[in-house]
This record gives sequence, structure tokens and C-alpha cells, in this order.
Amino acid sequence: MAEQRFGAAFDWVRRHVDAGRLPAAVLGIATADGTVALEAFGASGTRPARVDDHFALFSVTKPLTGITAAREVAAGRLSPLTPLTDAVPELLPQPAPVQLRHLVSHTAGLAEPPLDTPLGLHRALRTAGSDFAAGTASRYSTLAFEGVAELIRHASGLRWTDALAAWADPIGATGLTLDRAADPHPVDDAADAGVDMARFTALEQPGAGLLGRAQDLLAIGTELLRDGGRVLDARTLAMTLRPLTTGLPRLEPYPAERGQDWGFSWNLRSRAPGLIAHDGYGHGGWSGSEFWVHPEAGVAYALLTNRAQRPGVDADQLDNAVVAAAT
Repeated sequence: MAEQRFGAAFDWVRRHVDAGRLPAAVLGIATADGTVALEAFGASGTRPARVDDHFALFSVTKPLTGITAAREVAAGRLSPLTPLTDAVPELLPQPAPVQLRHLVSHTAGLAEPPLDTPLGLHRALRTAGSDFAAGTASRYSTLAFEGVAELIRHASGLRWTDALAAWADPIGATGLTLDRAADPHPVDDAADAGVDMARFTALEQPGAGLLGRAQDLLAIGTELLRDGGRVLDARTLAMTLRPLTTGLPRLEPYPAERGQDWGFSWNLRSRAPGLIAHDGYGHGGWSGSEFWVHPEAGVAYALLTNRAQRPGVDADQLDNAVVAAAT
């Protein structure tokens, strides 16, 4: 019944897979009561997609690391104002102090290396120059989440993945991992898109490195629809959803006309011209994955797929189909 209700959303995925624009894909939809629909489509070569398959999450990793940092704020071990130099005293001098709030909102101004930087993240963070003074503009940054991970370690004594597992495992999101033994579907055009996946994987990036299943993200979405539930208490969740980039210049690849703000690691598409509903928060990933929560409609969804270059694929259409069916 639920898959019929959300049939337009599943048809959207099926059309793109059938047309060859997406190789393999899994779409799942959840409410505060749990997962209500889940289906796999297509294949990676001769390997058919299954609903419990792992995919590379890429930047969907960012809000999961952000949740982990927010829990440290709620525990009184971090503050949005905690400076990065508390954890990384050897950071190169910056035009203004870089704080946790800047790192999670893409306003830190740290010069961004390639996604597969040969420097390694430890060195890349500590030798990063500055594009602008922290808090004066917004430019998308994956390196900034290495700084978030350093602050998590400084506050909790745990590596970011262990601190993440401490809240994700109890709610059933047990498949989130850096371990390639999870056998994720490969990104079939990674090399064509300019990324060396072996080098990228070795970085284990807290802003882009996790592997996961649709059911992991849906378990998180369900808890968030319960006003945070066991993931974040309601007030801390509200903190993460406050826009942190209002009024700031927006630099590529997220200029002002895209109609969004950054919260505490969440993409807040509060003015996106292509969407029916503007209450959603979530994130997309480089290979086409999407994870979004719409509290007004009471729905969350996860799309996992594996192609970096996707001409003709407009994920706003999927978001609209999910929201329209839920309301």
C-alpha cells in the first residue's frame, strides 16, 4: 500500500534507471513509525541492486558527522563557538578565528584541496591557507569536516567514527562504515569525473567517506521525525536547523540563487525555486545519493545510487513526488 502511495517517487527512480542515467539505485521512504517503502533498481554491471546493499554516501556523511558534533554540544563538551585551535593548535594562522559553527556551515574559509588530495587530511587541514575570513562568506568545504572530526576527538576522546557509532548503532543504523569489506556499489564514472577512488577511500573523510545502506539513513530519518528521538533531543535538533549563513555572500558551487542556507551541517533549502516544500533538511552526495527529512509532511527518504555525472536527473522532482504523496 505504501509503495503504491509513493508510486510517483519510485517511478521517477525506475525511469532514470531504465534510461541508463542511473546504474543502480535504492529508494526508501520512512515516517516517524519507521520504514514504509523500500525498493532496489538496476545493477552495477552484472550485479543487481538489492535493498540492503551498501553505497558510498559521499557528502551525506557531513550531517552524520554534524549530528555527532551536536551531541558533544548537548553534552557540554563543545560549543558552536569552540575554536578549531583547541584541537589543532598547529593550524596555520587564519584571518579570523575558525570556530565549530564555521566548520559545519561552510563559512570557515579554509582553502579546499581536491577530494582525493594526496596530502592526506591531517596535513591538508594543518597547512590549509585561507580563501576568506571565517564567518564572512560561504563556500562549500569537505576539508572543514576534518576539523569537525578533530573537535569531536578533542571533546570525547573518540575517533569520529566511534563517536558516530555510539548513537547510530542503538537506533539500527549499524551499516554505517568506512570498511570496504561492506562491498559498496562502485561509482561507475568516478575516474571520468576526475576522482581517484583508491586514493579517496584511503582518506576516510569525515565529510565524505562513509558507506551505508538506505535502511541506515531511514532509521536516522525516523528518529529525527520523532523530534530527534534518540539521535538529538528536540532543542539540540532545533539548534542544528537554525540557518548560519543568512546574509552572507554565497560562492560557487552553492550561489545565492540556489535558494538555500547552511545550518549545523544541514542543507536548508528554504528558498529553493524547484521545490514544493521548503521545510526540508538533509544533504546530497557526489554520486547522486540523497537524504532528506520533511517534518511538516512527516516523511524522510533516502536515495542511494552510483553515478557522479547525471545529465537529465533533477533530484528536486523526486523530493516533490515524495512530499506530495505524504501530504
